[in-house]
Amino acid sequence: MLLTRSALAYLALIAAILALLPGTAGLGAAAVSLAVILGWQDMRLVPRVVFLVAGFALAFALGRDPGMIAAAAENMSRLAGLVLAVMLLSSVLGRTSDLQKISTSLFGGRPRVRYLSLAFGTAMVSIPLNFGSVAVVGSVVGERIRSNGDSPSTRNATRAVLRGFGVSPTFSPLSISVVLTLTLLPGLGSLQLLMLTIPFSIVLLFSGLVWCEPEPESEIEPVKVEVSGASATASSGVSGAGLAPWFRFCALILAICAGVFLLSHQFQLSYAYAVTLSCMGAVIGARLLAWSRRTNPPLVSMANVSNELAIVGGSAFIGAVISAAVLGQISGDLNVPNWLWPVLAAAVPWAFFIAGLGGVNPIVIGTLAGGILGAVWPENGLVGLGFAMVTGWGITAFGTPFAANALIMERLTGYKAVDASLRWSLSLALSGLTVASALAAGLTLVLV
Repeated sequence: MLLTRSALAYLALIAAILALLPGTAGLGAAAVSLAVILGWQDMRLVPRVVFLVAGFALAFALGRDPGMIAAAAENMSRLAGLVLAVMLLSSVLGRTSDLQKISTSLFGGRPRVRYLSLAFGTAMVSIPLNFGSVAVVGSVVGERIRSNGDSPSTRNATRAVLRGFGVSPTFSPLSISVVLTLTLLPGLGSLQLLMLTIPFSIVLLFSGLVWCEPEPESEIEPVKVEVSGASATASSGVSGAGLAPWFRFCALILAICAGVFLLSHQFQLSYAYAVTLSCMGAVIGARLLAWSRRTNPPLVSMANVSNELAIVGGSAFIGAVISAAVLGQISGDLNVPNWLWPVLAAAVPWAFFIAGLGGVNPIVIGTLAGGILGAVWPENGLVGLGFAMVTGWGITAFGTPFAANALIMERLTGYKAVDASLRWSLSLALSGLTVASALAAGLTLVLV
């Protein structure tokens, strides 16, 4: 059964890669659906609910307009392939020794430097690794707790890792939040969005210094390194890891992102498709490099991806059906007062956060917001809606206890998710939501 589920996931990925060929969208959607159904017993509640709602959306489309199904299946196959490609890339990169060296080196320096190193380092690692970044860096935090015990430095390190991953939905060109937003708001450009969200992410991480526990300013975390076979210590992250691992990792990130922008802008491919192809190019390149070194690492199993496929694939299908249904009800321009658009833009980040407190995955809210509002939103003000969606998504990722990264850190460190994500970062999350809402409303007010 596990082999069949993994084979279906790979079939969905291949269908997404060959998306330009006729019939592959339907094949990919069918493979995703079968993989979810076969893994139903192992799935959590929220993915099950999302997939059941997608089933109701399918029934609605059959009764309303069967033509909706083709576009919805294409959306489902495209985004499911994106998630599978990113997960495969994460598994391949997770085997490298560079990541462990990088994550260990982030603990060097004085308290403020250490916090910023961990926050920005986790954010950087999360670009290609997604949740893998939390597992890699969080495991080092957990090891520190087991060896030295609980302390303000380990609690601040946990804050930094959660917040560092939390901003990745806001600034990473490969994140599902950015891809889903650009998919549901086709009139919005990636550069137009990222030029606003990246500065917001940087300011948000620096603001986290205000909501950290005080540590002795003189406290320095030494990092053990090997110099010509002898042990030594270093207080700097760069000297702890060396420049080579950082150079290789950053070069890989730049190459993937450059591939995304080249494919999406120069060749006019959809953003989700461009991300899938670019990530798979890195995966194939890593496999060829391994073969050239006469190593043959085993093929990554995709048997346990039913939860992710149900949430992403189901949400993508739901969003496409909702968008088509809303567009079908619109005849001409909506007679909506201009003041309503900034109000709606300001409410979107809070909708993400409040739903996240109830355990609702941001993908669901993003699909509903993009599917419903994106279909009627004035095109010249789409950047306000897009900014509200990705910033609300990011703040929800580090500020709510039901987020996957908070649960991973709870398992690795022993700190309760409700403490590490909600209680320790509530003030930062509320401040970020307030600023994000104000900026989204201001952008919309000026542009609409």
